[in-house]
Amino acid sequence: MTTTESRPPHDGSAGQPGPVVRTTAGSVRGRREAGLAVFRGIPFAAPPVGEARFMAPRPARPWDGIRDAYAFGPPPPQDLGGLGGPGLLDVPEGDEWLTVNVWTPEPDPAARRPVMVWIYGGAYKLGHSGSPGYDARHIAADGDVVVVSLNYRVGMEGFTFIEGAPANRGLLDQVAALEWVRDNIESFGGDPGQVAVFGESAGAGSVASLLTMERASGLFRRAIAQSVPGTFFSDALARDIGTALAAEVGLRPTVADLATVDPHRLTSAGETLSAKMLQYVDRWGQAAPTVTPFSPVVDGEVLPTGPWQALAAGSAKDIDLLVGHNRDEYRLFTAMAGRLGQITEEQAASALRLFAPGGEQAYRAAFPDASPGELYERVQTDWLFNMPSLHLAEAQRAGGGRAHVYELTWPAPGNGGALGACHGLDIPLLFGTYGADLGLLLFAGVEPSAEALSLSSRFRASWTSFARSGDPGWPAYDDERRLVQVLDAEPVVTAYPEETSRRLWEGYDFPPLPLL
Repeated sequence: MTTTESRPPHDGSAGQPGPVVRTTAGSVRGRREAGLAVFRGIPFAAPPVGEARFMAPRPARPWDGIRDAYAFGPPPPQDLGGLGGPGLLDVPEGDEWLTVNVWTPEPDPAARRPVMVWIYGGAYKLGHSGSPGYDARHIAADGDVVVVSLNYRVGMEGFTFIEGAPANRGLLDQVAALEWVRDNIESFGGDPGQVAVFGESAGAGSVASLLTMERASGLFRRAIAQSVPGTFFSDALARDIGTALAAEVGLRPTVADLATVDPHRLTSAGETLSAKMLQYVDRWGQAAPTVTPFSPVVDGEVLPTGPWQALAAGSAKDIDLLVGHNRDEYRLFTAMAGRLGQITEEQAASALRLFAPGGEQAYRAAFPDASPGELYERVQTDWLFNMPSLHLAEAQRAGGGRAHVYELTWPAPGNGGALGACHGLDIPLLFGTYGADLGLLLFAGVEPSAEALSLSSRFRASWTSFARSGDPGWPAYDDERRLVQVLDAEPVVTAYPEETSRRLWEGYDFPPLPLL
């Protein structure tokens, strides 16, 4: 590959031409921005198209000369419906989806700073590391760390069962990016022996997956999982959903059939099926209401078992783990569906029957004064994010490892506070990107208050401290005191606040979702 054309920096700032760093595939030039050296759009693998379509990632093609690393790489093909788009700025077109970005105080090999590798969420069907909400300048500068973000295949390209292709291709992309970090990050001022992966929602599910994958062993030392979804598919369920996805374009779920379809056109299959998944509740059970036909698959090879089972067996006992959730996770989805304050008794009963581990009456008895809307949100918050996150910490403890736990209870200020501490609120707080992506909804034009800025600073200080030392600033979780950090206007360390839910879910280990 020849030297690439120079492009303006992607965040809209002028920036200045920055240092040149040599990677294993060739040299890259970054920009100086706000006291950092920033490199964007560096390939960590070859474009997964043509003969490489639906295959495990292959090594990046080397280039001659100096490649200007000024612009984020193109996003992977994805479903932009339902949850909304990823808030992209102007990005180049093309098939070079598998790229990394680096924010570093200084690309000095002698610096050996801690490294934090960000994995985006998006229901395993959308996302892009170039989204403005993931601008990592504040994390890198405030914490004196090197931050890396990466693209990975989502949707049909990354997670659908396809005969003749490896499962969990999106996870294999993440492993390839971590191998790039191992081989190159020292030249950017990072320490390859001090790598922490961190991600939110599907990104946290990816982190949980990496903790179980033998292929990821030795590639990171610490892991931060923000709002871990409990939705992992069994092999049988993944095959059935894959067949339904392929049928949406009149094909079979095979490499031979699907490789003939343009990647961007293939996303329509996921969009169409997502809109009618509830029709499959008798076959797909709890997976049906999630409106995403994509998830990591416990295939016995890439993922030999589910994260909760793997951690309990000691798969990650030598990895420091920080995991937590937001108090009102499901409120975001209720609001986006236009159902706030409109949940009926029938809808609440249906959700309780489908998701409550002890049955509908167990939840009603535990929360006797809850309204239909509160029960509807409570059981889905617990099933989808809160209990999977807590139980990941408990599994880590059972397997001989350490885990620190948090809960975010500070309410989003936008919309009069109606969204509470909902799903995704931790992203603008952590990155300091209040006016981008989800921040636009959760802050809704409200200037961040001194309280918000203080909490945001605490997020970054805790996360970067953990990346540096394995200690976020509060005690590790144990089975007796159950101490967690509650993140609010006045953060406090206390016993796990959701004790009622914890007892309802005690002993549940989040097995892969079955085909009914």
